[in-house]
Amino acid sequence: MQNSKMKKLSADLQKHIVHEKPTKAKTETISSVVKKSKTPVTTFAQNTLKHCNGGSTLQAALWLKDHVDNGGKLVVTVAGALSSFQIGVTLAQLIREGKVHLVSATAANHEESYYRYVAHSHYANIPRYTELTPDQEAELRDAGLRRITDTFLPEDESVRIMEPHLLKMWKEAARTGESYFPHEYFRRLFAEKRIKPDPNANENDCWTLAAYEKDIPIVIPGFEDSTMGNIFASYTYGGQHRKKKDPLLPTSIMKGGLDYFTYLYDWYMEASKDAPVAFLQLGGGIAADFPICVVPSLKHDLQHHKVRDWAGFVEIGSSPMSYGSYSGAGGKEKITWDKLSTKSYFQIIQSDVTVAFPWIAAVLLGL
Repeated sequence: MQNSKMKKLSADLQKHIVHEKPTKAKTETISSVVKKSKTPVTTFAQNTLKHCNGGSTLQAALWLKDHVDNGGKLVVTVAGALSSFQIGVTLAQLIREGKVHLVSATAANHEESYYRYVAHSHYANIPRYTELTPDQEAELRDAGLRRITDTFLPEDESVRIMEPHLLKMWKEAARTGESYFPHEYFRRLFAEKRIKPDPNANENDCWTLAAYEKDIPIVIPGFEDSTMGNIFASYTYGGQHRKKKDPLLPTSIMKGGLDYFTYLYDWYMEASKDAPVAFLQLGGGIAADFPICVVPSLKHDLQHHKVRDWAGFVEIGSSPMSYGSYSGAGGKEKITWDKLSTKSYFQIIQSDVTVAFPWIAAVLLGL
């Protein structure tokens, strides 16, 4: 029931207020409501995620579900070390069920999805990682275990397993004068069955495999900022500090950021021709700011006058806007850059992606 004092509030203020609606009968508990529901996780979320970041998460999830269910398309951006943190468990299923239409990822996230695929049983968790001493960190280093917060990447069983296969492709491209995107070289590892899943790996949890199988585009801005990107750079360097005996590779065999961005021009115009496109940003950084800029670039740089705005923008991140960053800018700030319009839906969830994203995925999947 609306408070009489609320009725006296200005119309501009009242439009920001959403009144509570009962989500269960007075005699029911949350357990009884969830147990009889056909979508227990979503029902639990609707009954518990009501305020603050929980409320923002639910609102964003429900908006995204409505957007996708009504034919809208979704771009997901993946930053940080989310692949090593097994984001593929949810992202792969979203891709396979047609909820995601393009993924922009850091090169590290992209390659680490493959590393989890080939070396899953060699990973381990370190829950109390903050208690490690510098000597213990050095011990991990000497064992070839590259720590990523509370887990570690087993280099010999992942990076060094894949490097010879990729090097063979790079040399072949150098001979033939061909050029490919980084993700296209990687996809051939699946297509040509050059790598096998780890015995303990669940193929359903590999988001790059799902993207390959569904032929979903992947964009990797900044390939050089990754382990395999560093390795590729070492094969192209011919300066005085080179100690390798391998033949030099030309940089021309690897398409880069400019090629990805011009690809996005065509992809976005085609994808948005008959449907609105929304943006789900997991973390920040180049994986996010790179693709969102395609809309203002189409408008202002290519001077295209019929460009559909991003339908909505949802960001999950733990950095406050006061830190100052383009990828971490709030929805209203993005309006000033013409990355969003005044009609675009936007929601900022200030939370750890590993906490908030599973809720959004569950709602999108109708769980």
